[in-house]
Amino acid sequence: MTLPDGPKTQKYVQLIQWIADPLGYMNNCAKQYGDIFTTRWGKLAPFVMISNPEGLQQILTNPAFDAPGSANEILKPMLGENSMMTLSGDRHKRQRQLLMPPFHGDRMRNYSEKICAIASEVASNQAIGTNFSTRSIMQEITMRVILNTVFGLDEGPRFQKLRPILAKMLEMTGSPLRSSILFFKFLQKDLGPWSFWGRRMQQKRQIDEILFTEITERRTQLDSDRTDILSLMMAARDENGEPMTNEELRDELMTLLIAGHETTATALTWAFYWIHHLPTVREKLLQELDSLGENPDPMAIIKLPYLTAICNETLRIYPVGMLTFPRVVREPVTLMGYQLEPGTALVGSIYLTHRREDLYPNPQEFRPERFLENQFSPYEYLPFGGGSRRCIGLALAQLEMKLVLAVILRDYNLALAEKKPVLAKRRGVTLGPAGGVKMVITGRRMRENIPQPITTAI
Repeated sequence: MTLPDGPKTQKYVQLIQWIADPLGYMNNCAKQYGDIFTTRWGKLAPFVMISNPEGLQQILTNPAFDAPGSANEILKPMLGENSMMTLSGDRHKRQRQLLMPPFHGDRMRNYSEKICAIASEVASNQAIGTNFSTRSIMQEITMRVILNTVFGLDEGPRFQKLRPILAKMLEMTGSPLRSSILFFKFLQKDLGPWSFWGRRMQQKRQIDEILFTEITERRTQLDSDRTDILSLMMAARDENGEPMTNEELRDELMTLLIAGHETTATALTWAFYWIHHLPTVREKLLQELDSLGENPDPMAIIKLPYLTAICNETLRIYPVGMLTFPRVVREPVTLMGYQLEPGTALVGSIYLTHRREDLYPNPQEFRPERFLENQFSPYEYLPFGGGSRRCIGLALAQLEMKLVLAVILRDYNLALAEKKPVLAKRRGVTLGPAGGVKMVITGRRMRENIPQPITTAI
């Protein structure tokens, strides 16, 4: 077996480059080696990175490639042993089937009203004329949304305690330097509250106490009328009639709280930046939003084509998740001319795929019209990953992005508080805007000045 060519730099230097500047690392590799190359990061076994759509389709759909949860070992300290992200085979399939119902169908309408109410309330609490961090505001909104949709409420002492602890835990990997603790096992030592990892483990124990207390109370007070995700998860049964254990519920709750909160807040922050960085985009969007008239149905909002295109382009240009979940070769297979043997690890580069000139001309340009003019395959556009590891909460994330943008932009005039372009940087295992995007509310939009509804589609 001959692996594809790749950087010759010492493997620990490559790891540091990947942690400190993942986009620069991938761009340089793609420029030198093309659509497929081999990376070597520290103690990790070499693995192949690919950004070719045909190759991605093969690794995401061909049974010769497995998606073992063990390849996501880096996530276990945050999510636990029973998270769907860290499980494999039948256990992963079982958990995914148990978790699917809350994220589809009529549930979305129930969640939409809560999302709109929370976004409106948080926005109304911001002082006009005072600068704020967009990411902080979006984190508050998405935290309250996930607590509401997952637990059915976002008030009360237990959840008021959970919110700041979870926020602090996530912020501990909010920069490339702090993110390095996820990649170096020797740094993960609990030396008490004065140590970085010790504080993280203390926060984890505090969160566990809150979650297990909530789970125990729900077990004794089952309510079939509740539609929050935790209640639906507790009522779910697998093919053998077995429910999820307390430990399984805890780990899946952590997965939803972290993956469903931080990622959506990051995507929304980018969206507000691009909309206000490009006045023509903002004007087109406002015209489309106003075409629905007063008090539009949330289900009508999420069908708006230009709003949808803006969300799609936001997730294209800087995908929150840079890579697909890893795959491992199960049996000898040929991929893009290379004969790969069992045990070979591969990962798809979502970022590099989204920056292909042949798919997205001038890929560094934010241009929502791409998604009105073309349809892209699931292997050309994959912000939520693909195959058996595709993000289970993508429908909720898309719903939340559209409704939060619509609710705030319909009622308020905003402006960027900084002129300089915003750059992307690592936040843990994701990609976010450096500095959090400073903005200011300049005033409320005057409803009487809004044009009459238009009928032509944008």
